[in-house]
Amino acid sequence: MQSETGSFQPAIVQDVLLNQRAAVRIPVNENNTSGMKENKNKYQTRRDFVRKAGKILIVAPVIALPVVLSKKVSASGNVWQIDPHKCTQCGQCKTNCVLTPSAVKAVHAYVMCGYCDLCGGYLRQGVKTISTAAENQMCPTAAITRKFVEEPYFEYTINEDLCDGCGKCVKGCADFGNGSLYLQINQDLCVYCNECSIARNCPSDAVSRVSDRIQYIPKEKKAEG
Repeated sequence: MQSETGSFQPAIVQDVLLNQRAAVRIPVNENNTSGMKENKNKYQTRRDFVRKAGKILIVAPVIALPVVLSKKVSASGNVWQIDPHKCTQCGQCKTNCVLTPSAVKAVHAYVMCGYCDLCGGYLRQGVKTISTAAENQMCPTAAITRKFVEEPYFEYTINEDLCDGCGKCVKGCADFGNGSLYLQINQDLCVYCNECSIARNCPSDAVSRVSDRIQYIPKEKKAEG
């Protein structure tokens, strides 16, 4: 037989060469192929699991965050609050709170309100006309709205988002009305400082710690007693 180079080779040499070529060929094993596919699927499944688990770990704290915030409580079991019967509306609540705007907000005790047309907490002193014009309003941020009920009564509502805790309406109501407006620390906004800056600067010592089971000091309760 003639080789690839053109020379003749004995039959035994040809057999050896054929055996060597056959040995170099890698036989296809169906079992090995299926095993590789299973390993690939196994690794792919693991990667998918890790990827999905990572997404859950990232998203879960974000979902749980509002729940944690809604349960905000004081670690000491006490909260800072204003005694409305000691408060002199000095204006320190607006300027000394660590928050801007202040966590102190005006509150309206409707059971004490006279629903006056000429409201000392809504209208500035010396106004020439009774109207809702900005120049006639006591509140510098227009946080109080006036709504007609029936002659001669009007209802007044406080927008806490606009209120900055200046206390001007509270002082006006105390001087020329029934004193139904008063200041309180909004516990949903307060950050529970260890030493309250407002309490430290209050000239009448009206700010103190109260039980977080009470949180607020309604003015009308003491007035009824």
